[in-house]
Amino acid sequence: MQAVGRFELLQDWARTQLGVAELSIAPASADASFRRYFRITLGGRSVIAMDAPPEHEDCRPYVHVARLFRDAGANLPQVLARDLERGFLLLTDLGAATYLQALTPDNAGALYADAIDALIRIQSASRPGVLPAYDEALLGRELQLFPDWYLARHRGVDLGNAQRATLTAAFRTILDCNLAEPCVYVHRDYHSRNLMLTEPNPGILDFQDAVYGPISYDLVSLFKDAYIVWDEERVLDWVIRYWEKAKRARLPVRADFSDFYREFEWMGAQRHLKVLGIFARLYHRDGKDGYLRDLPAVMAYLRRTCERYRELAPLAKLLDESDRRTVTAGYTF
Repeated sequence: MQAVGRFELLQDWARTQLGVAELSIAPASADASFRRYFRITLGGRSVIAMDAPPEHEDCRPYVHVARLFRDAGANLPQVLARDLERGFLLLTDLGAATYLQALTPDNAGALYADAIDALIRIQSASRPGVLPAYDEALLGRELQLFPDWYLARHRGVDLGNAQRATLTAAFRTILDCNLAEPCVYVHRDYHSRNLMLTEPNPGILDFQDAVYGPISYDLVSLFKDAYIVWDEERVLDWVIRYWEKAKRARLPVRADFSDFYREFEWMGAQRHLKVLGIFARLYHRDGKDGYLRDLPAVMAYLRRTCERYRELAPLAKLLDESDRRTVTAGYTF
């Protein structure tokens, strides 16, 4: 079915659900997946129509997680109507102002405090067996995106046997740290493009891939964000504030902050390796070149972590080799 055909079907379905003969509909946002969002204006209010082609997307996880996280006290869209067979949803509208658009050095502390509070509400509702497990198999498949799409496809790197062994050992070390973390509900993309400036704040989008996994993961998404970069001193302060609030909420964070921060950084290594692969795949497979400009920030996060921890030094060397850089005595030429 052609995209124009689906758009006409979506309009007809929305008119029926809303009980109107005509409606004003316009694109609401872009998405890295096959999903498309449209804003429907009805007099003084608006709703969002989601088109998720069922051959590519399944709306059921979206509906499930929306209810789960809303019940936890977070501000997510309410599902007003659904047609799961055709992949259509009508949702309440959380507005058009993202954190990425709204954040400034002056308001960042307050906005991130709201995001931390919402995250803790979601994590506090966590129960095993409700969401898919963010287990070794899934974390490992995500890591494989890095050699397959970033190194081989994007950088044109043909790894030798020694380099493959280095990468395998690094992945094992990272996964062992990730899998040792306590588990909670994980949004999986909790960052400035998916948080909306709303009342109550924040509104939360793009949650359909939520899982049950490492407690530091969403904090990495929030504070080691591919789309906006903050000084490490500010990030450290915000992570401490989360850790203190999480302890008061009796979440299973480490008793020693240094242990928690190490896990936070190593979780970041997993996420950044994955994101480098995803952004490269979005360009080479899907023709979405807008993500290429965000690759340097993600690589900078990864390099900083690899250079900070002795166990990840071989991975840092491989990154240098893949970028065809010469490193001597701590200096880059």
